[in-house]
Amino acid sequence: MYVLVVGGGKVGYFLTQYLLQENYEVTLIEKDYARYKYLEDKLGETVFYGNGSEMSTLEKAGIQRADVVAAVTGHDEDNIIICQMAKDIFKVPKVVGRVNNPKNEGAFKLLGITHFVNSTKLIYQLIEEEAGIGKTLHLLTLKSQAELIEFIIDTNSKILGKCLKDIALPKNTIVISIFRNNSLIIPDGNTKFEALDSVFLLTTPDNIESLKNIFLNN
Repeated sequence: MYVLVVGGGKVGYFLTQYLLQENYEVTLIEKDYARYKYLEDKLGETVFYGNGSEMSTLEKAGIQRADVVAAVTGHDEDNIIICQMAKDIFKVPKVVGRVNNPKNEGAFKLLGITHFVNSTKLIYQLIEEEAGIGKTLHLLTLKSQAELIEFIIDTNSKILGKCLKDIALPKNTIVISIFRNNSLIIPDGNTKFEALDSVFLLTTPDNIESLKNIFLNN
């Protein structure tokens, strides 16, 4: 399956990383050159430089053979244009759009874009992240059955120095990755947690409180 992600902000970056870990073929389009170079350093040839709201860029990135297009830029106008082109011109089987302003949900629906993610809570949680450590960020809800979440480990957390294999995680929970000092770690059972780690997990909504007790309580 080939997935085309447009927008290399935090959502696009993490989504691309997750898809790559699941062995999908992915291209991430980013139009800001400085951000593109940063992403290229992290993700290599997966990243494509260009304006994803332009038809020529989408064609060069291979939209003609895409199975899924995810428009996750920070601008609803761009996301609507990208979704429209993907759906109506290139006939992509599945199109997903990011909604930054809840008032624009009606525009997505009016244009027949039925799969979209409302980013209002995302933005709030990104602001909350800047306030300090020991936070829980809900990054994405998948079909109301799964959550991508991030925990930022406090300097006094009870799991500091513990190995992943020694922590009893709730059922249906996977630790996907850890960001430490701007470096990506794909954890195994022997990976130990350190202060200020950003831990990304895939879980079900009913597990979140239990996970807070594990990762955030001192």
